[in-house]
Amino acid sequence: MAKKKLSDSLVKELAEEVKEWGSMKQTGVSLKHMMNFGGSSKNLLISAQFVHKELPIRIARRVIELENLPYGLSSKNAVLQVRDWYLDSFRDLRSYPEIKDKNDDLKFTQMVKMIKVRHNNVVPMMALGVKQLKKERPQFDYKDLKEVHQFLDRFYLSRIGIRMLIGQLHTFPGLILLASIFILYKLFHFNVNKCGFTAKFLLNAGQHVALHDPNPLPNCVGYIHTKMSPLKVVRDASEDARSICLREYGSAPEVNIYGDPNLTFPYVPSHLHMMVFELVKNSARAVQERFMDSDDDAPPIRIIVAGGLEDISDEGGGIPRSGLPKIFTYLYSTAENPLDEDFTTTGAATACTMAGYGYGIPISRLYARYFGGDLQILSMEGYGTDAFLHLLRLGDSQEPLP
Repeated sequence: MAKKKLSDSLVKELAEEVKEWGSMKQTGVSLKHMMNFGGSSKNLLISAQFVHKELPIRIARRVIELENLPYGLSSKNAVLQVRDWYLDSFRDLRSYPEIKDKNDDLKFTQMVKMIKVRHNNVVPMMALGVKQLKKERPQFDYKDLKEVHQFLDRFYLSRIGIRMLIGQLHTFPGLILLASIFILYKLFHFNVNKCGFTAKFLLNAGQHVALHDPNPLPNCVGYIHTKMSPLKVVRDASEDARSICLREYGSAPEVNIYGDPNLTFPYVPSHLHMMVFELVKNSARAVQERFMDSDDDAPPIRIIVAGGLEDISDEGGGIPRSGLPKIFTYLYSTAENPLDEDFTTTGAATACTMAGYGYGIPISRLYARYFGGDLQILSMEGYGTDAFLHLLRLGDSQEPLP
């Protein structure tokens, strides 16, 4: 039996409270602002007080949207489950008393850790809800579901912001995203300048919980690394992506990485790790499947971190013209969807599939845009594909608030 709508299943007071908080104005933060929360106990207390007030606003907005989706998507069991997770978190936050001292802060931090765990499987569960909609309405083309795409963009962008604020407990990037689509990413290009860097690549991080780490890494303020080396992050993420490919196919293309080893700048390493992991994973699948039965050696994936613009060449085969308009949608994948109607959340956060959810590229672009960057893809069918990801360095640009 399907779960009831919010207005039918909750006492009127709670429904009104969700509506009230959902109408409040959100407060955006910048990467630079988040760094100012580190250090003293006073700053940590201010951080906790901000999160305590801000999260119920953002979560209430998502509850309201989940109740009012088009095409009956709100009534899908998977979507109702996600709504209930958000609703439980809203209750927890609103019932938590005012934070006045260090002890309150520590207890609050433990509570938001539990919220993070509760929401670990939101992405695959929402993917299942969309799959249920597609199964019910097979005649729908991706162009017919523009409202669904717009909602999912807002929803996942908000989720990135929420998880950035409350803290990320697990750092392996593929475990949260659990998504990718079949796109050839043969060559990856980073262009670093005074504003940021452009890249051919894209889990998310967390700030408030990370600020309470008793043994922080050098040059770290929460999950922000003030001297992040993109080369190091790229190497780690590439090896993680190759290991997934090796598990799936028994072999994986090499990854050649070029760039200045002394280059550092302030950023969130886990964001960049997720970006690189997701796109290298896609690239590895594309190259591996193309050369699996070939006598030729699979060409390496090349990653260039450079101080200026580079000529980009690619021989990965490109993306079919018919597929290009769909690559940033949530309803497109050339791989079989690994979710089925018997999907449970038990193992979703402990395994990573090679492809099939169709969420990897659109969510990667949201990660890029979260702090003012972007992801662009250029492709010549039959020749190759270039994907450029621009990520701003530490700056004053506010997070986009849907």
